[in-house]
This record gives sequence, C-alpha cells and structure tokens, in this order.
Amino acid sequence: MVSESRVQKFRLSDELWERLVPLLPPPRIGAAGGRPPIPARVVADAIFLLLRTGSQWKALETAQHGCSGTTAHRHFQEWRRLGVFEEFWRRGLREYDEVAGIDYDEVAGIDWSWQSVDGAMTKAPLGGALRVRTRRTGERLARSVLC
Repeated sequence: MVSESRVQKFRLSDELWERLVPLLPPPRIGAAGGRPPIPARVVADAIFLLLRTGSQWKALETAQHGCSGTTAHRHFQEWRRLGVFEEFWRRGLREYDEVAGIDYDEVAGIDWSWQSVDGAMTKAPLGGALRVRTRRTGERLARSVLC
C-alpha cells in the first residue's frame, strides 16, 4: 500500500492543473441514476502518477487514488486521441521560450533536430556478485547491454 504522503507528492500542483483544465473535454453526463463522473482532477493526478512512476495501469489502487486503473487508462486514451497532452507539452515549450527570452517565431529554445538514445539493462544482483559461473563458458559478467 502506498503512503498518503507519497500519493500527495505526485499530485499536480494547482498551477499546472489550472493550465491543463482548458485543454480537457467537458465531462460526460451519464444517464439519470448512474454513477457521477469522477472529477477530472482525480483522473489527471492518477494519470500523471502512473506516467511519472512507470507503474502499470492495473496497479492503481482505487481506494487511495480515487479512480481505478481502467478509468485512468480510458481517460488517458481519450485525452491522447484529442491531443490534450501534445498541446499541454507545446504550451510548456512555448512558455519555456518566453521565460528564456527566445523569440518563438525565429527559433525554438530547445533544438529538437538531433537526439540520441542510450541505455543498458543490467540484471539485479539479488544480493550476490554480478558475475555468474556457467559450465560452458566459465565465469562471466551477468549483464545484458542494449545498444
């Protein structure tokens, strides 16, 4: 179970929430007598929690976060399809350019024309050494490298 302080740590700030609200679609009104819609703020907090931690959608605990992983994923897919996250990102970049004093029409503050990706996957040591002994190869380093 995740502690309440950890959950609070991953909530969107009021400032970011105010910037996200205008980009969100209006809430759907269900049939009379149905469940009331989950507030968009609760859903957004759950989505950004999962995006920041890399957790699985189904690992989201409804009791602690106010919405299920299924609900969060459904809203995420809808908002992604509507371009909410892309516009949120674009506005953030534009604001960065303004703060940095860069004329947005001339050149962007972040040069996206060249990027590089590098990574490595290393097996967990499980409390032991990173070397393993095999019959065929003798002792070797227990590591996989992704290039």
